[in-house]
Amino acid sequence: MKNRVDFVSPTRQSAFPYLGLLLEGAIQQQVLHINYESRRGVSTCRQIQPVGIFASGGLWYCPAYCFERRDFRLFRCDRITSAESAEGSEAPEPLDLRHIHLGNWEEHLGRKPALLDCVVELSRLGVEACEGQLIHRGLELHVREDGSGRLEGSIPASELPYLATFFIGLNHDATVHRPPELLDSIKRTLSELLEKYRS
Repeated sequence: MKNRVDFVSPTRQSAFPYLGLLLEGAIQQQVLHINYESRRGVSTCRQIQPVGIFASGGLWYCPAYCFERRDFRLFRCDRITSAESAEGSEAPEPLDLRHIHLGNWEEHLGRKPALLDCVVELSRLGVEACEGQLIHRGLELHVREDGSGRLEGSIPASELPYLATFFIGLNHDATVHRPPELLDSIKRTLSELLEKYRS
């Protein structure tokens, strides 16, 4: 049996050395001191209280309460460059987050992001590509009998660059109808790519 069934996930070069500490922090309701590197390479010190950890597309994520931002944030675990238990007089008191978990943490966001109405038509191959991805929880995939489908829902403006890149990668298998901001982001990204490869 062991050579007849396998589960394959995308191979990543990213390291996730603090998963155990993040999970323990979530279970024990502990505050952690972390250094976090943004997608632009800017490193910041944060004090966080993890809610849990989850994997998607070969990457690990940790929703946590951020004491600096006074709100919940989603951290990519490979961007955490150091982590330790926050101790001493500078460490904040842990919050009671027992009622908050991976299934409901977004409902507790203090700062509600501005949401944009999103509709994307998908071919059968586009549906297959979207089914295995964590695109955004606000988007619902509707699959038709012929295998094609439609993504509908609300997305925060902060996700536009990511979604533009994602849908560009689907090529002709995805057609974005709205929001216009996402269409603009796709056009801008394609224009930058064209300029990059122009001889």
